[in-house]
Amino acid sequence: MRGFNESTTILRIHGSITALATPFTAAGDIDYQAWHRLLEMQVAGGTQAIVVAGSTGEAAALEDVEFDRLLSTTVEVIAGRIQVLAGTGLQSTAKTIAQTRRAHACGATAALIVTPPYVRPTQTGLLVHYTALAEQGGLPIMLYNVPSRTGCDLFPDTVAQLRSHPEIVGIKEARGEIARIRALLPLRAEGFTVLSGDDPTAGEAMLAGADGVISVASNVIPATIRRLCDHARRGDAAAVAALQDRLKPLLAFLGVEPNPIPVKALLTRMGMGTGLRLPLLPLSSQYAREANAMAAACGALESELAGPLAA
Repeated sequence: MRGFNESTTILRIHGSITALATPFTAAGDIDYQAWHRLLEMQVAGGTQAIVVAGSTGEAAALEDVEFDRLLSTTVEVIAGRIQVLAGTGLQSTAKTIAQTRRAHACGATAALIVTPPYVRPTQTGLLVHYTALAEQGGLPIMLYNVPSRTGCDLFPDTVAQLRSHPEIVGIKEARGEIARIRALLPLRAEGFTVLSGDDPTAGEAMLAGADGVISVASNVIPATIRRLCDHARRGDAAAVAALQDRLKPLLAFLGVEPNPIPVKALLTRMGMGTGLRLPLLPLSSQYAREANAMAAACGALESELAGPLAA
């Protein structure tokens, strides 16, 4: 039984994937002109899939009509060139099913669904939750585990029970611990991918066998993160180590305040949006000089690494 989604095509989500920030105007509306530029920059940089309205995209601050328009606009602009995932995870199963069906109606390729934040379900509750989403949501779904944000950890044993469902196509594991990635790697299969959700450890995770990364940093350095993925997925540990070392200052900066505050400061300096929605505030002034330097460094790195990509 395939549930609400009757597709029989095996969906493989892998490589360099960007968790997109949502740019706003000075008045606080979505800046669609900046959004178009950001989308085209991702495609030009070799990004292989994007996540719209995830936590980096300030999904919790988007109105329903904004979610629909942002996702529909994305699907129209991307026009099938890369995969479009929608962040649809909410606290309740029923609301998440409804949000996932709306993403399906807007044309998303798949849904990235975080464990329900704050409510802290049991592992059995998570098993029932994700099974219901797979059966009723209308899209292939990717599990998303980030306990530092949600207060809920999706254990590998639970993932092992979920991976056999044909509509559950992978997991974004954002614990940032190589031991957790290694525990998930035996679950990889043609229809189930294991992705890192942690930029600082993504290279190590992919060298160990992970299929790619869902990255925040690739908002501002898409070509660079694609290079990192290509090096790692062909097993070039020396190239990965060298590039990861060069990325340390940027990745450290992206953690000086909660995501997406730092990355949006860089996007603003690149002319893509202004500010965030409350309760998030713009980057503290004490980091302004560092942000200026990092924006310049991103531009230089992208110029250096742009060029032909691996197939």
